[in-house]
Amino acid sequence: MTGERREEIRRFILETVEKHPSDVVRLTQERFGISRQMAHRYVRGLVIDGLLVGDGTTSGRRYSLRSLVEERLSLRVTAETSESELWRLRVRPRLGDLRKNVLDICQYGFTEMFNNVIEHSAAETASVGLSLDATNLQMTVHDDGVGIFNKIARELRLEDPRVALFELSKGKLTTNPRRHTGEGIFFTSRLFDRFHILSGGLFYSHSSEWDDWLAEIGEQDEPGAGTTVLMNLAVDSNRTLKGVFDRFASAEEDYAFSRTHVPVRLASYEAEKLLSRSQARRLLARVEQFKEVALDFDGVDFIGQAFADEVFRVFKNEHPEVAIYPVRANEDVEKMIRRVKSGVSEGGTRFPA
Repeated sequence: MTGERREEIRRFILETVEKHPSDVVRLTQERFGISRQMAHRYVRGLVIDGLLVGDGTTSGRRYSLRSLVEERLSLRVTAETSESELWRLRVRPRLGDLRKNVLDICQYGFTEMFNNVIEHSAAETASVGLSLDATNLQMTVHDDGVGIFNKIARELRLEDPRVALFELSKGKLTTNPRRHTGEGIFFTSRLFDRFHILSGGLFYSHSSEWDDWLAEIGEQDEPGAGTTVLMNLAVDSNRTLKGVFDRFASAEEDYAFSRTHVPVRLASYEAEKLLSRSQARRLLARVEQFKEVALDFDGVDFIGQAFADEVFRVFKNEHPEVAIYPVRANEDVEKMIRRVKSGVSEGGTRFPA
């Protein structure tokens, strides 16, 4: 058996064991057409290497990934706190010999998120969680500050913290434009496999695997409950900083942040239909700052004529320099978009040119 084949079997076991702790041997045997004894040998080898842990008797034995790093750092936050020094002295040494591209992503994500704690949260304390096994790395940054969505809503005079959540998904949002560009959360959410923010009863999540956006309303936290950010990344990820930045940069604009991806369903509160012009204006707020805007209609089953007209005719006429294009729209949504682009209203009347 070649070294590449052996590595493939080991990788399959590590990626499968969490969901199938008691029958990973059988699944390995079936997947690769090897004997049960050979599959057992591979699993035992991973136990010996310190990557798996076995528990129970032979007939009921269960396996799980062994934790390689499991730490929580508690920190005081002051004006002198430096996110780069925390990374270099406290976080990076605990991550061991990971791939360079993975470490680059972790450095970017940690320093951006902890800089937000220092400069925006008004927190007195913070904690950093690190969890690493053979397949996955998780970093957690928690603070006891004012809460990210409440802070943005208050300082930008938004009517609801949920609007702050939606605006974060677009990028280029900051409460301090003199010192920040508002790109940190946007790019961090796309660098990691899974990215979550929990604050003030609002949950913001992005999964790179499924390109899925969620906004869930929970019970409101007590004032000052702060913000928690979770970032997950596969240790064998091939993603790079350059690759992600290039997706949203334009060579013609000296690689400035000129493209954005907007999850349209976040413009809807509590499962309301997207029907009105005011909802469309909420969707389009600040997008004139970009050259290209992908409106992602995944999870949106229908849009009204007024909503579509405001987005694809009115806004386009006012901002011809901004390219707006829909992605993942269903047949009904596409039909409505075609109707307003043709210049025909719901009642069959042609719009004025």
